Amino acid sequence: MLDVRPIGIEDYAERCSKPLSALHDKLWVETYSKLHSHKMMVGALEGQFLKMLASITGARRILEIGMYTGYSTLAWAEALPKDGRIVTCDINPETSEIAKRYFAESPHGHKIEIKLGPALESLKTVWGPFDICFIDADKENYGAYYDQCFELTRPRGMIVLDNMLLGGKVLDPSEPHAAAVDALNKRIRNDPRVENVLLPVRDGIMLVRKNS
Repeated sequence: MLDVRPIGIEDYAERCSKPLSALHDKLWVETYSKLHSHKMMVGALEGQFLKMLASITGARRILEIGMYTGYSTLAWAEALPKDGRIVTCDINPETSEIAKRYFAESPHGHKIEIKLGPALESLKTVWGPFDICFIDADKENYGAYYDQCFELTRPRGMIVLDNMLLGGKVLDPSEPHAAAVDALNKRIRNDPRVENVLLPVRDGIMLVRKNS
């Protein structure tokens, strides 16, 4: 198959999309300047995509597994109505403190509830249903997160999974995290309870819609 994505095309797509808030720009700069793990943050184009997804689905309640410094959390929150709610789970206290500062600056910060600790434990304290569940955390546990999110997602709701292409490692999944993602991609494809599409946006976004 011909690769029709030349170098620079994602930057072009970002420039031709409505920008996120100035607060996102500020958070981007701080994350990239202070943290060696900055590549864990979703890009601006993906943030715009997530915000649009929440808007067009009319989401009111969102569950996020993997907050990092809060870039995607803010994108989701900005799309929610005034009485909307996003519950976000993360295990890292350092990056969570950065996120909290930016949530406090945002007019949408009141919509965000943070659960700090191992996500599989935090999810035991979360009550559904959610309109959208977003998974962007440790890859070895993606299968377990998917199963828990399925139970917490409303009928016809969506589960969104990030990094489902892993920089191409899914083509030769010899590493444990790549094998876990590859196995989940195939399991979702064959799951009769859902409809799905895997998009080559950033590092691969899997959209899953629960049938009932």
